[in-house]
Amino acid sequence: MRWWDIDAVLELEKDLFPEDTWSRGMFWSELAHSRGPEATRRYVVAAEGDGRIVGYAGLAAQGDLGDIQTIAVARGHWGTGLGARLLTELLRAATDFECAEVMLECRVDNIRAQKLYQRFGFAPIGFRRGYYQPGNVDALVMSLTDPSTSVQGTEING
Repeated sequence: MRWWDIDAVLELEKDLFPEDTWSRGMFWSELAHSRGPEATRRYVVAAEGDGRIVGYAGLAAQGDLGDIQTIAVARGHWGTGLGARLLTELLRAATDFECAEVMLECRVDNIRAQKLYQRFGFAPIGFRRGYYQPGNVDALVMSLTDPSTSVQGTEING
């Protein structure tokens, strides 16, 4: 992901997460930490042949811990394997950052996402009560030990 992708990413973000949309500033801040020798973030986008962004994902690394910040796939691409390819890229990044563990939060009512994470070896380790606002929806916290050994699919081009 680059700064010129932010407008398209925000459109997708607003469609998929209307109640807790990230701001432009949040994406800028994350991208500021994604380049150079001191980078601690990896953000990727998936685009169709015409350049239209249909997915994006981001990982933050600190020490030996990775945290999946976001994964989003356009509704028209659900069930195509794009989410798995984005997750694969984040786990490759976690391996490059030498993360021994990767964590994430997922809405307790997002069963489709939970199944994806479980296929990659993530296991539930707890809950964050009222994590998603508004609506006071709990988050399921999941963890993957040693992302370098996870099931990893096809690399994203671009």
